Amino acid sequence: MTRPPRPRRRGARRRALVVGTLTASLVALAGCSGAGDGRTTLTFFQFKGEAVAQFEALARQFEAENPDVRVVVQNVPDPETALRTRLVKDDVPDVLTLNGNGTYGELASAGIFADFAGTEVLDRVNPAYVEVVEALGASEPGAVNGVPFAANASGVLYNEELFAQQGVEVPTTWDELLAAAETFEAAGITPFYGMLGDAWTAQSPLAPLTAQDAPEDFFERRFADETTFAEGWRSASEKLATLYDYTQANAGAVGYQDGTRAFAEGQSAMLLLGSYAVPQIRSFEPAFTVGSFALPATDDPERTTLVSGVDVLVTVGADAEHPEEAQRFVDFLVQPDVIADYAAEQVAIPTLEGSSNPDPALAGVQEYIDEGRIVGFTDHQFIPAIPLPNLLQEYLLDRDLDGFLRGLDDSWDQVASRRTWGLGAVQG
Repeated sequence: MTRPPRPRRRGARRRALVVGTLTASLVALAGCSGAGDGRTTLTFFQFKGEAVAQFEALARQFEAENPDVRVVVQNVPDPETALRTRLVKDDVPDVLTLNGNGTYGELASAGIFADFAGTEVLDRVNPAYVEVVEALGASEPGAVNGVPFAANASGVLYNEELFAQQGVEVPTTWDELLAAAETFEAAGITPFYGMLGDAWTAQSPLAPLTAQDAPEDFFERRFADETTFAEGWRSASEKLATLYDYTQANAGAVGYQDGTRAFAEGQSAMLLLGSYAVPQIRSFEPAFTVGSFALPATDDPERTTLVSGVDVLVTVGADAEHPEEAQRFVDFLVQPDVIADYAAEQVAIPTLEGSSNPDPALAGVQEYIDEGRIVGFTDHQFIPAIPLPNLLQEYLLDRDLDGFLRGLDDSWDQVASRRTWGLGAVQG
């Protein structure tokens, strides 16, 4: 068994200052410390709605192997709000699964979670995914406040049979991607099915475009107030609008549910979404193979990187009441067979070094994972106070590029002085 992660008790005052500013809107769930039968009770905060049954089964399996521990799985609607509410009351769950996004980065930077740097459990993880987590935020420079459990790939999903019918090869450059879109459009086939009725969907293609087209150190410089979105994101934003020129006419009125169904029914050749959408698409029983490829943002294939975020990470409260039992549960969850089973069911990318998921929907991006040519979601450097999805949606509907970039800069500047999240906190 690996040693427990290092607690960060000296950050208690900083945590109190940060969580004290969080708005509470839900009644906090009560934590448990004793089972009443001699067992130690762990609270397990689980955010992944589509994996409720799977994590419940894992908790029961862990209990069977560890009869001295009881695991209370807590699945709630709107988990980020529920977690913030608990933190206001200093009620941190023992073990948590979280999405590796801006909210995680903000809380990690506040010292809410334990530090796993130097632990054996982290040594088994693909270093590229450890770097993704580090870039989201950390309790202090060098800390790693969560263990990557499962990742996703955000690029382009495509209808393999439709590509073959039209003689279209998988694009490896920006110009080839646009040429493919032109070919489908000329054949009366919608190239990309737009789903701007759900604003967040536009963030999926934005991530690889900005990762490849903006300066590599853009966010470090933006946190330092040395650049602006108007300067660094202009080209990528123009390319994003170009992609949406090839969607159907009513993209602004269609949401994720209807868009994935339309793609499954063969109404478009591609979707500007990642692997996380594959289970949803397959639920509509498509009569074709769903493939994927990394979205090329330039005409140099060597510059193409795969945006692969940590969809699920596992962590422990910094001041966990039962650190030994919590670490035992983390060790159990991060076993190769557990991660492999989860990845197979959720069409996810296993995060352990040297591991892979043979699902055909991931075959087109596996080489990037094997070679470590991955970057995290650039939009995960945003926190909810910066309304990126709404600004994106408005831009792609009205095409006011200057207004979009100005809105991003203005929103960022309103909260930038905090520097409590992401690369701002790490660099600061």
